[in-house]
Amino acid sequence: MIFKRVGDGKPYPDHELTSRSWASVPPRQVRLDELVTIKDTLQLATLLDEDSTFYGDLFAHVVAWRDELYLEDGLHRALRAALQQRHVLHARVHHLEA
Repeated sequence: MIFKRVGDGKPYPDHELTSRSWASVPPRQVRLDELVTIKDTLQLATLLDEDSTFYGDLFAHVVAWRDELYLEDGLHRALRAALQQRHVLHARVHHLEA
């Protein structure tokens, strides 16, 4: 098992964070098996693309809400980590009030 659960959509309210706002959240390590995905599909070409993070944030975006960690952005990074047999991912974790 790679993730805690595979979801389909955001169960939490909109946090209204911009790219700049996400950049101010310090990254930390998160275990892959604690993450709930919000996407249930993936583009294989993006997974295999070495430059897929060239224009984006180097860190995944995770929303902590109601005692769950939701992987909002970074599914491809997380899967790459799993394929490399790593159990953790560096992510920016935003804590959203319930």
